[in-house]
Amino acid sequence: MVYRAAKPEDAPACLVLRGKTRQNAVSEERLRSMGITTETWSGGIRSGALPGFVCCVDGEIVGYCFGDRDTGEIVVLALLPDFEGCGIGRELLSRTVQALADLGHTRLFLGCSKYPTSRSYGFYRHLGWRSTGSYDNNGDEILELKI
Repeated sequence: MVYRAAKPEDAPACLVLRGKTRQNAVSEERLRSMGITTETWSGGIRSGALPGFVCCVDGEIVGYCFGDRDTGEIVVLALLPDFEGCGIGRELLSRTVQALADLGHTRLFLGCSKYPTSRSYGFYRHLGWRSTGSYDNNGDEILELKI
């Protein structure tokens, strides 16, 4: 496994991978309808607006995590199902949290499933993320991490 900072040319693979996740998969078409395209994603990486990291196995991206430089939001953490339970998600999240902390953020946030049966529900809480008691427009619970 190789972890590295994301590069603009990773955007196409990230878009495809997002539709292959076990929970909360989002197709390229759905992302496009939300304004998320190869161009916008690679532009965000290039400009530094979307600091993030990828994990590669045999040269292929198997997971990634991106944050928002300006708001401190963890925008996405995605992993192929065959690589769940190996610590990759935790490592990618940790690297992204550190990158946002290095930018001066002392509070990070993200939207997470409100259902305890969801993998993400326990994952983030186990790592110290706490509920804010609020929800986003998608009905996801807003969790925060104070650093």
